[in-house]
Amino acid sequence: MKAMILAAGLGKRMRPLTDTLPKPLIPVRGKPLIEWHLERLSAAGVSQVLINIAYLGQKIRDAVGDGSRWGLEVAYSEEPEPLETAGAIHYAASWLGSEPFLLVNADVYTDIEFEPLLAMTLAERTLGHLVLVPNPEFKARGDFDLSCDLVTEAGDSTGFTFAGVSVLKPELISTYPNARRVFPLVEVLHWALAQQRLTGEVFRGRWSDVGTPERLRLLGAGKMLF
Repeated sequence: MKAMILAAGLGKRMRPLTDTLPKPLIPVRGKPLIEWHLERLSAAGVSQVLINIAYLGQKIRDAVGDGSRWGLEVAYSEEPEPLETAGAIHYAASWLGSEPFLLVNADVYTDIEFEPLLAMTLAERTLGHLVLVPNPEFKARGDFDLSCDLVTEAGDSTGFTFAGVSVLKPELISTYPNARRVFPLVEVLHWALAQQRLTGEVFRGRWSDVGTPERLRLLGAGKMLF
């Protein structure tokens, strides 16, 4: 299974750190965020990784190179502008092909095990499988909920937060009726769950959204965010 790392965001909430450094290269516990993912993808048996880049993208290219340091073949999807999460997948369609792929947000720090996700076989109607986590302290209401293994709207419950890790079929994006050049993945996920075509699981291990300087400070102090 191929993997794609989303790394093109502007990281506005992390300024001034991200004025000169793309968010995936921010050091967390001794190494850049994106290196944690590359190491674990390699250890899980992934060989091909696509990284989408836009803002300060050359710095990511310079830091990661061709991926051989981790035993990976790393390619880049260089966007003319940040295309948001679903737009990035749509733009990279030719590289991704037709088979399910593992999608990882570069700006999360986690020890989610990739191996079971890589071995996953999605049912014919299923368009994707999401990893969810308990809501962190800074977020009272989650993105989604689960009914058995189906992803649903959070509704009246507190729900769970999307961990930024998923296995997706490319057709999730290619068949979305409102696909356009720039659009977010969360929009597509709500469309797919309304058709009961998303499954999910809850991960209760180490996870942090490195979204603000304060969260970065907590990570450096050895604290998780839920």
